[in-house]
Amino acid sequence: MSDWHVFSTTDMKNWIDHGVVLSLDSLKWASKFAWAPDCEYYNGKYYFYYPTDRDYIGVAGADRPYGPFKDPLGKPLISRKTPGVIANRALIDPCIFVDDDKTPYLLFGQNNVNIVKLNDDMISFKDTVRIIQGADHFVEAVWMHKYNGKYYLSYSGKGKILYCIGDNPYGPFEYKGVILDKVNSGTNHASIATYKGKSYLLYHNSDLFFKNNPKANKTGLKKWYRRSICVDYLHYNADGTIQQVIPTKKGAEKN
Repeated sequence: MSDWHVFSTTDMKNWIDHGVVLSLDSLKWASKFAWAPDCEYYNGKYYFYYPTDRDYIGVAGADRPYGPFKDPLGKPLISRKTPGVIANRALIDPCIFVDDDKTPYLLFGQNNVNIVKLNDDMISFKDTVRIIQGADHFVEAVWMHKYNGKYYLSYSGKGKILYCIGDNPYGPFEYKGVILDKVNSGTNHASIATYKGKSYLLYHNSDLFFKNNPKANKTGLKKWYRRSICVDYLHYNADGTIQQVIPTKKGAEKN
């Protein structure tokens, strides 16, 4: 991919495509791989974190959630040369998490979960990049959220979405198990959101691609680049663990 779109909804059923909000063409230091980003509203502005080239994490800002987003640094926020970063594979999949005390943390990486506390300007940091412990089987697609005072780290591993729970953003975390089993898109990437009092798991598969291409080879690489966005409800058990999400064709009801 070469750019990023923003979609919005007010009922979790009907979605508006606001078009391209940032593209590689607008970045002087990036050339390819506009992959999975994340965004956060903080102090009246929207901050968009994105990976490029398998080597960089960038940041862009906007006054509106649908942009246009502009690069305030003219360079990556994170690179392989950033002190503390461990990137023995691709440097990808940023997740921005803001704690209850408004402390922002940026997580990213493949094979190792890198985490760094950002400054209040959201585009710089003085903290040292650290590696989170306890994310068993972690490969990529890190996501952090908080529930009932506990920190949840979910991620892709063993082809599934796995998770662990801790008492601190830096861990250590205790592995808990599977949120989502393998899907038919070759990779697994998810996020968790709460909206109007309900929790959702957003993820992807290749159902639409195979529906429209019934003769496609399900073991071929083409499926990796034909992903369909999905959403289903996410539920917690009484002890705070997460119930495994079973994908549905219907998805979430209108909220």
